[in-house]
Amino acid sequence: MPNYSRQRESIRNFLAGRRDHPTAETIYQNIRQEYPSISLGTVYRNLTLLSELGEIQKISAGSGPERFDPNTAPHYHFICTHCGGVSDLKMGSLDHINILAGQDFDGEIAGHSAYFYGTCAGCRSAGQTMTEDRAADRTDTGQRGPKSIP
Repeated sequence: MPNYSRQRESIRNFLAGRRDHPTAETIYQNIRQEYPSISLGTVYRNLTLLSELGEIQKISAGSGPERFDPNTAPHYHFICTHCGGVSDLKMGSLDHINILAGQDFDGEIAGHSAYFYGTCAGCRSAGQTMTEDRAADRTDTGQRGPKSIP
């Protein structure tokens, strides 16, 4: 167990109860108000440590920055391909895909990770659609998935 750190505790407190899945940069900007001399590197190191200790989840999807989630219970995330926002999905478990994945696999499936992509309600009400995403994807890379996620 690592030594106690006031800065780490401040990061933990900032994340507690949040549902917006902030980036390290957002966390850094907020923690600097309490610890003006903290560096972005220190924030990253503490986020990595908290993730390795299982106290937070690191969300790495797409080409944008990693996001951080204080909810470590198994759940799924939705990533908006327009604004890059990340939100929790309220849905049942997909654990049955572990069995499906293991049917023609000689190894042992221990778990899975899944992200869902599309247009969030805010972008949808602003007039952005999945059709625009598909057209952009065909001209950019031809692959389906998120654009740069802020």
